[in-house]
Amino acid sequence: MLSAGAWEQVTPESAGWRYLHFGVRQGSFSAETGEVEVVLVPLKGRCRVEADGQRWEIGGRQSVFDGMPWAVYLPRDTAYRVEADRPLELAVCGARCHARREPALVRPEDIEIEVRGAGNATRQINHIIKPEFPAERLLVVEVFTPAGNWSSYPPHKHDEERPPGEVVLEETYYYRTAKPEAFAVQRLYSPRRGVDVTVTVRHGDLMLVPWGYHTTCAAHGYDLYYLNALAGDRRSMAAADDPELAWVRPAWEAMEKDPRVPLVTLEGRRG
Repeated sequence: MLSAGAWEQVTPESAGWRYLHFGVRQGSFSAETGEVEVVLVPLKGRCRVEADGQRWEIGGRQSVFDGMPWAVYLPRDTAYRVEADRPLELAVCGARCHARREPALVRPEDIEIEVRGAGNATRQINHIIKPEFPAERLLVVEVFTPAGNWSSYPPHKHDEERPPGEVVLEETYYYRTAKPEAFAVQRLYSPRRGVDVTVTVRHGDLMLVPWGYHTTCAAHGYDLYYLNALAGDRRSMAAADDPELAWVRPAWEAMEKDPRVPLVTLEGRRG
């Protein structure tokens, strides 16, 4: 786990994996994608993005809890410029790739909202870059977990190539909270590797998930947001549940979903 303020960006070299990049930028800047396909997701504020002779205006939410996301997909070998209209915090998700594809805008109305789970494992998934999206490796989702609820549950992993039930994916969890005192608990464990780690995560922290089962719980009284970037050789998010806890998933059929979810819609934050 990388604590807020102790990291700037994650690269394949720093993480010890093959593909995935992640960082958060503030204000205006210019950059090049190089060998990486990139997705820009405004976390706060509004900006203009210029690349390949095109221009997009994206963002506008005051925080991740105030509205649905915008995003821009930029292909590899692309020079681009971000101009902030107001204080801007921008997630830069990326993955090494081979082919150069077309830039694309993702609007809030394009985002599929999924209400997953039931009971106190109900959460909201916003699918920003889905497997069906014409990228090569990169996948991006954001997750809202109501106060006191569990998400990424049952604990699951994606570190073995056994399609269609499981594929290998590198993943980052970037956390945001609405209050500075808020926190969540993240568990990462792998019986095969003899690892079992449970950590407290707070606003701005980043968790790297190269392997192992993982799950998250939001502290009572505080809703939790995290942005997941994933990359692998297949355009799939297939994962394997911990077999000791997999019984939870069919049990949801007999349970009510948490009425607080979805927390955020096109109209803004509910409640």
